[in-house]
Amino acid sequence: QLQLVESGGGLVQPGGSLRLSCAASGFIWKSYAVGWFRQAPGKEREGVSAISSSGGVADYADSVKGRFTISRDDAKNTVYLQMNSLKPEDTAVYFCAAKIGVGVPGLKSNEYPYWGHGTQVTVSS
Repeated sequence: QLQLVESGGGLVQPGGSLRLSCAASGFIWKSYAVGWFRQAPGKEREGVSAISSSGGVADYADSVKGRFTISRDDAKNTVYLQMNSLKPEDTAVYFCAAKIGVGVPGLKSNEYPYWGHGTQVTVSS
């Protein structure tokens, strides 16, 4: 059974850093692109970053470019989102999601059929 589990969220001060992890089980990880999405209270879910199945292509939302870095470790069936220079507007529940395929992963949430339950990130002083 395909399963995604996020971890690493928490409370951090503005300017701080967090690293989120998305651990996968139940499927051939190397065949899947993985994305990170977030949803703040009262707002729609938005794509943050995604990485291709090969790990060679990454997408970022303009709001996080230069601050967030996505990576994957297929030996550990895990995708990471390193978040630096965090801002209060980064506060949200962060979800990882997976889809099978190759090439540019994209940030459209409706293209990802498999989802984790999310981890809360709060940026506040």
